Amino acid sequence: MSTLRSAFLQTATERGYLHQCTDIEALDERAQSGLVGYVGYDCTADSLHVGNLLSIMLLRLFQRTGHKPIVLMGGGTTRIGDPSGKDEARRLIDDAEIASNMAGIRRVFEKFLDFGDGPTAAVMVNNADWLDELRYIPLLRDVGRHFSVNRMLTQDSVRLRLERDQPLSFLEFNYMILQAYDFLELARQRDCVLQMGGSDQWGNIVAGVDLGRRVEGRTLFGLTTPLVTTAAGAKMGKSVQGAVWLDAEKLSPYEYWQFWRNADDADIGRFMRLFTELPLDEIARLDTLADDSDVNEAKKVLATEATALCHGRPAAEAAAETARAVFEEGGTGSELARLELPRALLERGIVAFELFSRAGLAASNSEARRLIKGGGARINDRVVASETQPISLADLDGQGRVKLSAGRKRHVLLQPV
Repeated sequence: MSTLRSAFLQTATERGYLHQCTDIEALDERAQSGLVGYVGYDCTADSLHVGNLLSIMLLRLFQRTGHKPIVLMGGGTTRIGDPSGKDEARRLIDDAEIASNMAGIRRVFEKFLDFGDGPTAAVMVNNADWLDELRYIPLLRDVGRHFSVNRMLTQDSVRLRLERDQPLSFLEFNYMILQAYDFLELARQRDCVLQMGGSDQWGNIVAGVDLGRRVEGRTLFGLTTPLVTTAAGAKMGKSVQGAVWLDAEKLSPYEYWQFWRNADDADIGRFMRLFTELPLDEIARLDTLADDSDVNEAKKVLATEATALCHGRPAAEAAAETARAVFEEGGTGSELARLELPRALLERGIVAFELFSRAGLAASNSEARRLIKGGGARINDRVVASETQPISLADLDGQGRVKLSAGRKRHVLLQPV
């Protein structure tokens, strides 16, 4: 591949965003002037999570290098469900829930993209606006005839389900056709020439590129990002406690900061390139710290920069200060996760292993018992002596709370109500 000349593809390649492209040299030529491109998201939850973050960062880069991003909301396709990467059909979601989820997702994107009035201002559109208007016979005649069932059966989203003898509904089988039609419709309405998405979307994206060429002779492009896993091989998007949401109402900025702070040493440099906007030379310098005792400093930079993009610089710095107070001074910090329990329950007392399980610091009572036996459980920074030690109102600190700690990095504030 020759040297890339467009700022978008140069930077995407340098930072590790690029996995596959349908025609990178032709796209590079087109990307030297302003393009319109999109990523699609189904509305299956009222927020996005870290597993979606790479595509969000790619859209942000697309806009920052002079192009116009479209966020396509799958108000129509969510009612069907994308089979990609799924072992079973998604539950069907009604229109009211879809509308509520779209509003929540919009709030996430407003933190990463500029939805102003300029030529590169981001727009959010809903594919229900055109999919709801389709008629079945014209769709089969004008669109369906361009799809080979033989080829559709080879797509991973279909093939893997069939090989495992897992049911695939006709509803889901149509998803590829509708996603391809979305691309054609955006090309018609908004002169959109580029669809981006995760590597699991490659087949659907290529189908859209082909449909544009077959129906109207359009030259369209597709680009995918790599699957991001941790050094331990885990898929991005979840922590031990559950999904790592990008909405502060679902996951506090402090907990988000802690997710990045707890990254594996081997992931620091790669995560900085993908999920922050630090200059590459600064990332290279910080990455070298992973080989010595300053690795924690590099992790703090990763956590603060990633949190600043998602929640703003003040929230990121407050999270960093909370962590410093908790770990270096033994404080409680106002941003820690909270557990509220009835005051009457604490008057009677609750045994330690049950409390740690309720607080989510252990996955089960038996795991909580092991944590306590191993000396990893603390109450107000004091080691819990026994798994059946009662915790009561007598353990409240001067602020009327109890700090529960599992190891050095996981903390919950118990608050009687």
